[in-house]
Amino acid sequence: MSEESGGSRAAREVRGALEGFGSGGEGEAPARGVEILGRVGLVSYGLVHLLVGGIAVQLALSGGGQADQQGALTAIASEPFGVVVIAVIVLGLVAFGVWQGLAALTGYRWASGWDRTQKRIGSGARALAVLGVALIGLRLLLTGSSGSSTGGSQEATAGVLALPGGRLLVGVAALVVLIAAGATAWTGVRRDFLEELDLSRLPQSARRPLVWVGVAGHVLRAIALAVMGVLFATAALTADPQRAGGLDAALKTLAGQPFGVFLLLAVAVGFLAFGLYLVAEAQARKV
Repeated sequence: MSEESGGSRAAREVRGALEGFGSGGEGEAPARGVEILGRVGLVSYGLVHLLVGGIAVQLALSGGGQADQQGALTAIASEPFGVVVIAVIVLGLVAFGVWQGLAALTGYRWASGWDRTQKRIGSGARALAVLGVALIGLRLLLTGSSGSSTGGSQEATAGVLALPGGRLLVGVAALVVLIAAGATAWTGVRRDFLEELDLSRLPQSARRPLVWVGVAGHVLRAIALAVMGVLFATAALTADPQRAGGLDAALKTLAGQPFGVFLLLAVAVGFLAFGLYLVAEAQARKV
């Protein structure tokens, strides 16, 4: 009797989960299923940042490792059941990208004016960022190689520089990255990220640490983004695509500066902190 009862209960839970895929999700999520997968995507995105932070520590201490999203996903794929984990990460990131893309188009109707515009722009930027990582994961699944952020950036920059007005276009891209870096740091300093969280969903003991983890993650990660912007600006000024670079190149540029080990370790801590923040955000996010 108890076994039958347990089986019936499990069946009801499965049916409830499947029915949820057709019902409205929380906040800007179009359906409950998208919301659930989107929260999985946030955890996945956090895991990628944690791995990037760990590789950056390795880079600072020993000079080895590819400290970017490609390197992080390759590290996951090399583990037992790594391909399955990558597939789950891609699925979750796509769901969160859809969630945020819809929020960018029509979301945040409870806000108004510039406040709503800022939130929609932020959602659009998040959608592009997570879908970019999802594409890297998909490429890894299909080809067995995730490529290199630096190599990809240099190839793309070379293609743009070959166009009429290419240097101007690369310069605009550099400006966009620098603005994104400034906005990320400003979000951390002002703690604006708290507006998207319902801290009551977290244990009391975790709420204050989450605030400081969020601040550190946003501000220190912004340093890496700023260096990427400078690399693209240099490529625009010199018309040399080899001067451009992705995250891996930005972190290695930091390592080559005076006191570079300490700078790189600080940024690595930022990526680790941001990864932890994203994992907590998966639970506490309300919009």
